[in-house]
Amino acid sequence: MAKIDEYFHKLIESGGSDLHITQGQPPKVRAHGSIKPISDEILTASYMEMLMKEICEEKAWERYQAAGDLDFAYEMDENSRFRCNYLKQLNGYAAVFRIIPTKIATLEQLNIPPIVKEFGHMRSGLVLVTGPTGSGKSTTLAALLDYINTNFSRHIITIEEPIEFVHRNKKSIFTQREVPIQTPSFSDGLRAALREDADIVLVGEMRDHETISLALTAAETGLLVFGTLHTNNARKTIDRIIDVFPADQQSQVRTMLAASLRGVVAQLLVKKADGKGRAAVNEILISTPAVGAIIREGATQKLYDVIIGGKALGMQFMDEAIWEKLRDGYISPMEAYMKAIDKNRFKAFLPAEDAAVGNASGGEVGKA
Repeated sequence: MAKIDEYFHKLIESGGSDLHITQGQPPKVRAHGSIKPISDEILTASYMEMLMKEICEEKAWERYQAAGDLDFAYEMDENSRFRCNYLKQLNGYAAVFRIIPTKIATLEQLNIPPIVKEFGHMRSGLVLVTGPTGSGKSTTLAALLDYINTNFSRHIITIEEPIEFVHRNKKSIFTQREVPIQTPSFSDGLRAALREDADIVLVGEMRDHETISLALTAAETGLLVFGTLHTNNARKTIDRIIDVFPADQQSQVRTMLAASLRGVVAQLLVKKADGKGRAAVNEILISTPAVGAIIREGATQKLYDVIIGGKALGMQFMDEAIWEKLRDGYISPMEAYMKAIDKNRFKAFLPAEDAAVGNASGGEVGKA
């Protein structure tokens, strides 16, 4: 057994989600949103190097030494898989490991709104699942792909960095490719997918102009493309895609996005009031003729009214989703306040001492 596996076992025993090891500090785990040390030992440079090299291929280690960052996946056993991020920091080596569940949860188990299944029935277009780092985007997408895999015969290509959830073929056929091992970049993998008889392509991260441009083209030419962005709501998602392009191309991109976008599922994780873990809250935008017109006009501020007015179609505004969780006693008033876009709506529910904290923060927390 690799020495680092001892830390992974402690992470699993603690019920945590992430293991942090940093040169000059004790090992820590994140459990239910909080980070705590799991021992008093201070990790030295030589010990860190030994731990990290145990589970890393030699060529990948060389790449990490040169670049200072590395992403890959490690399978300890058939029940334990981890997403690994190696980095260099002020005091030397560091790494963060996140548990990847080997059993893919269903959309129902994740309490994702039922309308999200409808995106799995589509044959073409662009569907974006967005949210900050660690908000469960990959978990939600894995559940949606598993729903498709269970119900439809499709060829699904995933391009990920690293591969998190390993899908077994059910009705569908999966081709999973890891950046930079099986394909040099997201854009290279997406370009190749256009020639690989794909029905569906998952792009793990739409982070640059080329990848976004290819995703729009693929969606226009008949593929169903699922992509992720680090944005908190539907309006910011559309703005981010447009802003990636030079000003002289933005009008054309608005037209392409208006034609190909099928929907946006924005996701945040909120701490449960009972302290037992976290749950997803979602904003959902479904493309309609009105949404298409708004995107073409560049008037994304109007999306708020469309989402509020589209409740019967399954649309949902983020603050409404947070309000429902608060109303049902599922989350605390402070958690609702911290995660909400319109802070004033939730300030009245804060206890006096928490309201003072909210005022001191200027109501900006959670707006990123």
